[in-house]
Amino acid sequence: MGPGPVNAHPRVLRAMSADLLGQFDPEMTAYMNQVMALYRPVFGTANRWTFLIDGTARSAIEASLISLVAPGDTVLVVDFGRFGLLLTEILERIGAVIETVSAPWGQVVPLADIETAIARTRPKVVATVHGDTSTTMAQPLAGLGDLCRISGALSYVDATATLGGMAMQADTWGLDVVTGGLQKCLGGPSGSAPITISDAAAERIFSRRHVEKGIRRDDIVDGSGVRIGSNYFDLAMIMDYWSDKRLNHHTEATTMLYGARECARVALGEGLEARFARHAAAGRAVVAGARAMGLTVFGDDAHRMTNVTGILIPEGVDGERVRARMREDFEIEIGAAFGPLQGKIWRIGAMGYNAMKHKVLITLGALESVLRAEGFAVPAGAGVDAALEAWGA
Repeated sequence: MGPGPVNAHPRVLRAMSADLLGQFDPEMTAYMNQVMALYRPVFGTANRWTFLIDGTARSAIEASLISLVAPGDTVLVVDFGRFGLLLTEILERIGAVIETVSAPWGQVVPLADIETAIARTRPKVVATVHGDTSTTMAQPLAGLGDLCRISGALSYVDATATLGGMAMQADTWGLDVVTGGLQKCLGGPSGSAPITISDAAAERIFSRRHVEKGIRRDDIVDGSGVRIGSNYFDLAMIMDYWSDKRLNHHTEATTMLYGARECARVALGEGLEARFARHAAAGRAVVAGARAMGLTVFGDDAHRMTNVTGILIPEGVDGERVRARMREDFEIEIGAAFGPLQGKIWRIGAMGYNAMKHKVLITLGALESVLRAEGFAVPAGAGVDAALEAWGA
């Protein structure tokens, strides 16, 4: 019950036990096409270029930025936590000119501030995280695409922690590239990263296409732009692999493809609106339960992620002892924190297969028991009772 990875759905694990297929087996390429179709509604898009990057969620972040951004390009990073800083770290390695618009940890960046920063910096790309698990805050995205279009910039959104658990409307919000991960709200293992790319972003990426020498073909023409600075993360070649061209760029991660396909099938089978409501109920229950136990919830209520909740560690309580006892006595893992919040908050995740009423209640009951054992006075049963009430609110 931490900020991810969480327990994978049993259907996903079963799907991943299937035997391997060759990367150009008709059954394999059919699965690839199915994955593209299945993830379009998950992203809220009709984008043709909706597929998987082989690697953890960070592989899709890096592939997106290194394929969109050439050395010397100006990028505006919306920074409100650890993973906004990660975008900056990756862009520094690319050689981008980095501008930032920031908010303190526990808050988000107002759209008006982003608009002012775009006007000031004239970036080629605006990059942000949707839900930053380090601070448990969710950056509002409505209106961001319009600001980027007016200025001629492309937008990039890291939705690793929210995809499949909070609404993502890539087309409605006018977002150009959005990436996710399986190991959080989608209820799978880390190792494969869904991505969707708008036509405008695809045009930018293909303008930098330089096919490696050993797989050059007459039907694939190089672009005139600067070559993308990574072979493995070259989205132009990966997109040609996922197209009818079936460029032999790399060997697709077959087992992860099976798992990613099943993650989307589970999500769509439940219904996305029902799934978002379930995550929202779980988040409400954790917040209500924590407050009923006399604990303080970290961050701005108006912009809280539904699937991860930060709780301030009470004065005089050893946060790591509490986490250890949760694991040892109840076999429940809750998260610690990073950077300026390290040692100051716990993070409880209720997402994917774990965003269930009984799992939230068991976690809160266990936390109550451990806190009492550590000398922190907790009203008996108050957290569970409040969570039960909040779940159906």
